Amino acid sequence: MPHTTSPTATTTGTTTPTPTSTSASVDSLPWEELVTSALLGTDRRPPAPRGAPVPADASAALLDAAALHTVRRRAGLLPAVPKARPEPAAPDPRPALPEAARHRLAHLLADRSAPSGGGRRGTAPDLTELIPQWLAIANRRGFRAPPALLPALLDAARARTDLRPQALAFAGPRGMWLAGLNPDWKFALRGSASGAPQPDLTEPEAVARLWEEGLFAERVALLDAVRAQDPPAALALLATTWPAERAEDRLMFLDSLRSGLGGADEPFLEQALSDRSRNVRATAAELLSALPESALAGRMAARALSCVHPDRTGAVASIAVEAPHECDADMQRDGVMAVPPTGRGERSWWLGQLVEATPLGVWEERFGGRPADEIVALSVADDWADELHTAWCRAAVRQRNPRWSRALLGRPSEQVTSGSGTASIAERSKLLAILDEGERASWVAEFIAAHGLSEAFQLLGVCTVPWAGPLGRAVVDALDIARDGGSYPWSFSGVMGLAERCLDPAEADRLEVLTATQDEQEGASPGAGGYWSEAFQRLVSTLRLRAAMEAELMG
Repeated sequence: MPHTTSPTATTTGTTTPTPTSTSASVDSLPWEELVTSALLGTDRRPPAPRGAPVPADASAALLDAAALHTVRRRAGLLPAVPKARPEPAAPDPRPALPEAARHRLAHLLADRSAPSGGGRRGTAPDLTELIPQWLAIANRRGFRAPPALLPALLDAARARTDLRPQALAFAGPRGMWLAGLNPDWKFALRGSASGAPQPDLTEPEAVARLWEEGLFAERVALLDAVRAQDPPAALALLATTWPAERAEDRLMFLDSLRSGLGGADEPFLEQALSDRSRNVRATAAELLSALPESALAGRMAARALSCVHPDRTGAVASIAVEAPHECDADMQRDGVMAVPPTGRGERSWWLGQLVEATPLGVWEERFGGRPADEIVALSVADDWADELHTAWCRAAVRQRNPRWSRALLGRPSEQVTSGSGTASIAERSKLLAILDEGERASWVAEFIAAHGLSEAFQLLGVCTVPWAGPLGRAVVDALDIARDGGSYPWSFSGVMGLAERCLDPAEADRLEVLTATQDEQEGASPGAGGYWSEAFQRLVSTLRLRAAMEAELMG
């Protein structure tokens, strides 16, 4: 008799097939055995319990049993326990984006996942590199993020750590609210002190409670907030728990004191010089040496002055150096590290640390009121010039002294070296960062005119964006000279990429003439003409796109 099924009502209210007695034994098989039978085939693994008769139509019996199992499993599901609805996101009072800017952001975020090839990228702008600039402009204008684009924005920030500060600022409270609902975006909560709102800083009890009970990120954010509003109050808050903090936490908390550092911090930092952690001691000494009137700065100056002094034995004024012969316990307490790095002599290592921590004004007094540029120009005996000048560079950066930074930088046309000292690109870039943006740009423009772009990449990184005026013109002229000179084009790919992000968009018209493909010059790199043309076309199109982005964000 053919296999048949008869309908029956189930607990779900639907009509399902019920197997006849010929396949009733199949229904008792566990789901896993039904799956195995389906995978191996009913001929090799018949759907029947061991010792039971095999159904005449094994395939149909298997399907009937699977259907019955499915209904049973569905009917057996218990309703989930309802959870409390999340609290609504905090309001974001910032104005909405202009429509054109919203479309632009959607385009940039959609393109970020597009594969980017290495080497030559064609003439189209690299949209992924424009996202940081777009976010920076939008944040300066004070716009809020469109709710529909928040998931894509958080995904972009998850993939690129360099985007996170600007992306999270733009995402605002709604972005933090969403991040709390998706584990993939938990980085946003870490970056915003777990997304918790800061307490009212005028309520001491709330501040003290968060300081004592909050997570580490919340406490760091709280200390920064109090420090920005009331530095002495932040110091007093830190002192309440300082002895019980872990060494790594004490180190992070000390970093918060860099903002608003002043004489009132000296007693606390002086005590930290005796901390059980070497890193904490070194950081406390560094902060104290940035305070010219501190006791530590005075102690270090006394040591340095005993090592470096005017040499009056010759007809021409010069500098005599006698490096320390030992690093005693008092020096080590004041932050001098006794063991030098590999390859450094002990005495030169100790001397550099003493000079670095000495207030620069001390040297002007020691050398008879000479200004910084004259002191730097003095000859130094016994080949100590590089060591002394390098230490002065570090002191100028630490003390943020523009007069000494200017003197140590020297003329932009001076020879460049790859070693240490004031002639190295690394030291010059640090010294440049101390100068105001106009003087910085002028110095780098003259440097590029004298040395070209191949040595200027690190220096350009400290210049304010966009590169306008003389700096922008110097970059464009140097690129033109490199192209006309048949230079190896791929060596300028880093500078070209930086120019796309940093040049003033107004330079696009000047660059237009450079987009034409030149004839191959004798001795030039093969394919150089086409590369330069392509690179300049990409640069021009990127600058014009940046101009359009900014116009859209103007509303």
